[in-house]
Amino acid sequence: MDNIFLKPWGLYQNLMDEEYTKVKKIVINPGEAPSYQYHFKRSEIWVIVKGIAEIKIDDVVTTQGVGDIIQIAKEAKHSVANIGKDELVFVEVQLGEYFGEDDIVRLDDKYGRV
Repeated sequence: MDNIFLKPWGLYQNLMDEEYTKVKKIVINPGEAPSYQYHFKRSEIWVIVKGIAEIKIDDVVTTQGVGDIIQIAKEAKHSVANIGKDELVFVEVQLGEYFGEDDIVRLDDKYGRV
C-alpha cells in the first residue's frame, strides 16, 4: 500500500499531505509507544478510533479511548502508548507551518532514536 511507513512501534499511513495540513492514520502495536517528543512548527489533534491509549502531555498522564480527542499544542512534549491488548488506531491532524519528519525532537525513546 502507498504511503505506509513501518516503525518499530507499528506503522503510519499518510492520508492527506497538503501545504496547510498533514493527516495520518497511526497504528500502535500492543505494549508499544513512539518517542516522547515535541515539534517546533506544528500542533496536532488526535482522534482515537480503536483501542486504549496512555497519553502523556508535558508530564501529565491520562488514559483515553475510542472517541476521545487529544489536542497537542506546538512545543508541548507528548507521547502515546498502547496499553490495550489490541492495536491502538488514531487519526492525527497536523496544523502549522511545516510537517516534515525532521521537526521531531525526541526526548526519550525505547528504540534508541534520541
